[in-house]
Amino acid sequence: MSDFTPLQALGPFRRIDPTDALPGGDHLERYLGHYGLAPLLAGHVGLHLGYVAAGEFRLWTQVWSPPVPLGTAFVVHGYFDHLGLYRHLLERLLERGWRVVLWDLPGHGLSSGPRASIGDFDDYGGCLHELQRYLEAEELAPRPWLGVGQSTGAAILATDALAHADGERWAGLALLAPLVRPWGWSQSSWLHLLVGPFLRSIPRKFRANSTDADFAAFLRDQDPLQADRVAIDWISAMRRWMPRLLALPPNPVPTLILQGEQDLTVDWEWNLQVLAKKFPNAEIHRHPEARHHLVNEAEPIRRALFATLDRFIDERMPTARPEPHRR
Repeated sequence: MSDFTPLQALGPFRRIDPTDALPGGDHLERYLGHYGLAPLLAGHVGLHLGYVAAGEFRLWTQVWSPPVPLGTAFVVHGYFDHLGLYRHLLERLLERGWRVVLWDLPGHGLSSGPRASIGDFDDYGGCLHELQRYLEAEELAPRPWLGVGQSTGAAILATDALAHADGERWAGLALLAPLVRPWGWSQSSWLHLLVGPFLRSIPRKFRANSTDADFAAFLRDQDPLQADRVAIDWISAMRRWMPRLLALPPNPVPTLILQGEQDLTVDWEWNLQVLAKKFPNAEIHRHPEARHHLVNEAEPIRRALFATLDRFIDERMPTARPEPHRR
């Protein structure tokens, strides 16, 4: 399987019925199967999917829903990721009774845009808002809203919450291995200043960012949606975004921060100090063995992290809730 480009022929966002033939036929079936999403498409789970327009971008979007959702969880993935890698988290949120919105960031997965690049981090926030407006208009995003972000996705959600500190957009945020600045930034920032004007991208180094060796091998060898270069424009956009985040006022929104102590992707000790001040009601849980890609850690580590996430999610719903559906 070389790529999933034919999926773009699926066109606009739509509902699909698991009892009918899949729109897009074999291409969609192979996509869902390759990323392990197909088993979740059971009779009790509804799915809308397709492309949503957001400014200059077309965002590949999926909305998975139990029969009576408690609210809507917006999942935002990390740099180099795409929604197909978030099966474990999707399954967990569905079991807890939440409607789940997953979308590929611009330049990632099946969304449009230069690969692994962005002109400005504000474009990510703009896409999130456009997606939310569209889904609300279609009555597909019942409140309350929960934000769950991994790494860059956590940075996008944190920025959005801090920029709307007086509002009630979010009932809670779960920030997983959140990005504020990357590992080794004090050294690599000088390198960026030196080479940035002369290069458009640099080769990506595939690190084992999870203790799950099978997942690391899948990213390196079997995922056709992985970019193999780091865009200098993305690094420049991140550099401009950092001081903007630091200047934003705190927000008391209930927040859970999960962080692995073996993470060599983000400068996690410095990041946690910053985020603890920005989110004064944050619970911070560190795992001594976890690396960076927390939603795809080895099963024992992931089970411990998800147990903490379960409790936090359930606490966002103070009223009685139906029992989670177990597959």
